[in-house]
Amino acid sequence: MLTRVRNIGRIVRAVTTRDPDLRVRRFYELPDPESQFADRATRYINIGYWASEETTVDEAGDAIAALLAEAARFEPGQEVLDVGCGFGDQDFLWLRDKQPATIHALDVTPHQIAGAQARAEADGVADRVRFRVGTATELDFPDASFDRVVALDAALHFNTREDFFREAFRVLRPGGVLGTVDTIPLDAATPRKSFRSPRFSLYRVGVPDANWYDRDGYEQRLAATGFTGTNVLSIRDRTWEPWYRHWSTLAHDDAARANLAPGVARVVEKEWADTDLIKRELDRLDYVVAVAVKPS
Repeated sequence: MLTRVRNIGRIVRAVTTRDPDLRVRRFYELPDPESQFADRATRYINIGYWASEETTVDEAGDAIAALLAEAARFEPGQEVLDVGCGFGDQDFLWLRDKQPATIHALDVTPHQIAGAQARAEADGVADRVRFRVGTATELDFPDASFDRVVALDAALHFNTREDFFREAFRVLRPGGVLGTVDTIPLDAATPRKSFRSPRFSLYRVGVPDANWYDRDGYEQRLAATGFTGTNVLSIRDRTWEPWYRHWSTLAHDDAARANLAPGVARVVEKEWADTDLIKRELDRLDYVVAVAVKPS
């Protein structure tokens, strides 16, 4: 009972926090990582990219990270900045597969950065992937420092996304590329506060009003920042749709859910109690990969 009261108190504190960065940080501090990722080899916090019905959550997380790297045209020897990195799984994947010179990665959530930094030190790559606590809208780097700036399923929380675009433009070298994977509404007229399911509560309280626009709005804001070659492509048919099928199936399959770690099973049972509501809300959301170039 005491634990439940404490958890409710933490949720209330997160919801009522006025500072947007601190609010997002407190939301991502709510789950216990050991329980949250008990059945997984990775610690991605994203929707994932699902190649088939047999794709696992870990494989989907790796796939969306690989897709972003391809879209942003990663090449060996580049200087990369990853903003909103979470636990940094994508950074270790990119370090291995794309061979950048250095990846600098930042996030507002200290325990995620601490976990990523501990892994970098254990793997002996702390000199090549460097984690720090920081905010997307005040990047503590000199002008023209990076060849690539990326944000994997994080920019919707930045206060604001346009401020992040301006900072990304500043720290990119001429010819450098900004790449994001992001959640936006299919229709900008959809009220953000219409999302009522526990699974989508973060969109209701963790996204600034200024970030609530569709693909056209996304592209217009990138162009207004000074970027060229902008492309905002919907990938919801390989992201939201199969993501929903995977988790809603688990929610209704007692035998499959019995194979999950107890903490994971409880979260699935709670957050997916009303799969019809989740589907209605999901049908209002887009999932995009966006790419833009700083002119030479």
